[in-house]
Parts: sequence; structure tokens; C-alpha cells
Amino acid sequence: MARLGENRYGKARVRVMKVVRHETHHAMKEWSVRVLLHGDFESCFTAGDNSRILPTDTMKNTVYYLARESQAATLEEFGAELVEYLLANNPQVSKASAEIEEKSWERVLIDGAPHATTYTLTGPELQTTEAVRERGGKLQITSGVDGLVILKTTKSAFTGYLKDKLTTLPESTDRIFGTRATVAWEYANLPRSYATTRAEALATLLKVFADHDSLSVQHTLYDVGKAMLAAVPEMARVTLTMPNLHCNLVDLSRFGQDNPNQIFVPIDEPHGYIEAVIER
Repeated sequence: MARLGENRYGKARVRVMKVVRHETHHAMKEWSVRVLLHGDFESCFTAGDNSRILPTDTMKNTVYYLARESQAATLEEFGAELVEYLLANNPQVSKASAEIEEKSWERVLIDGAPHATTYTLTGPELQTTEAVRERGGKLQITSGVDGLVILKTTKSAFTGYLKDKLTTLPESTDRIFGTRATVAWEYANLPRSYATTRAEALATLLKVFADHDSLSVQHTLYDVGKAMLAAVPEMARVTLTMPNLHCNLVDLSRFGQDNPNQIFVPIDEPHGYIEAVIER
């Protein structure tokens, strides 16, 4: 005997660029949106009855429609608007979520000043958010960044670890520390300004990473998360993923050269993978 378990459906990778044409300058955002709905959809699965199904193509058009109407300045605000619209207009939906990625476009500097209408793509990191609400429940917002590539050339060590017959890794008291970090923070209380909170969270992450006397990736990850919680009181918890992108010291002795921690081979596969949740 089979029965339908938990299910959801939606539209993914809805790409939208919005340009607001002010008199003095243009403001531009590029988003990729995924919308997911939970609800009373069992008859569609079990009997082929589509009468309660909002087409995913309609969801795509909803993103475009709301983008045109929206006054949202941040991806968090737009995600919240999208979730509220879908719940308000679809009584068969019990829960809606919107996940948004934003590319990092910045104004080009011309003669030291931001150009009014020309942008350059920075990154490669993506700004991220997820807005979720169950009908009758409280809006939940998670913000973050995906693929933040950062590296420092000192103040990183790794010693005193377990060693067995398969261990070949030499201990290091001064190594390169590179990572492609993914960070997501959940709000206990929604902030007055998502933009200000995001800027503070990311500035804290970068400062701690740079200044930290790291004894391991785990050591730095924890202190980064702890500092982010201290810097942003609205934050309930932060999830950090920090793969260790290795830079291996090259043996130049065969060429009659020394290598005083100067010549490395960067590799990103295989890499160490470290992840943790830091919470209050």
C-alpha cells in the first residue's frame, strides 16, 4: 500500500534583472529566484487532478510582475513580498518559500567616482536569502553569501593532529589559508535594515578571518561565527561552510633551490570540508 509523503513543487532559476532609472543614476539588481509551494496537492499526484495546481509558469510570471511593482531595496524584502503574495492568492497553499541569489554588480569607478549607469561584475560570490512562511505562522528570513573566496598568506597553522601509518601531511606553523566560504544566518528578530545588517555581518567575517591566529579551519570558523553573533544582535545562529582550498608548497630542492614559503601549487580538489552551526 503506497501513500503520498511530504511533497512540494515550484519554479527554479527564474532570472530577473531590474533597472530603476533615477534622474541622476540607475540602480540595478540581478536575481535568480526559486519558488516552492507546500499544500493540498495530493489529488494531482494520485489522480492526475490539476485543479489545485498553480502552474510553475505562472510562478515565473509572478516573479516578473512583483519585480515591476515592488519597492524592495534588498533581496530579503523581495523574497518576503513574493511569499506573502503567493499565500494571499492561493488558499490551497499551506507554506511558501522563496530562495534568491543576487549577483554582485557594482558601479564602475571613473576618475575616482561611481559611474551613474555602468557596472562591473565582482564576486564570484552570490548574495543569498530564503524567505519562508507557513500560513498562520511567522515570516522567517535567512540571509547569507555563497562562494566567498578569501585567502590569507600567513597567521595560519595546523599542528598536533592525529597521525597514523597513512598520515603524510607535514605539520605547518605558517601556511596559506584559502577557502570558498558559504555563510547563512537566521534571524531571531527581523532587522530594521537588511542591507546594514548584511554589511555588518560580512565586514565582521572578513575582519576576523584576516586577523585571526588560526590553529585550524575549525578554530577560525568558530571565532568568525561567534563574532558575527556579537556584531548582529538580531541573528539567532549562523551556519558556516569553509572548504580548505589547499596551496601546496613546491619542492624545489631537485633544482638546487630552496623554497622559503614562496612557491605553491593551488589546488581545489580534493579539499577539506568543514561546516558548523554557531548559535546563541
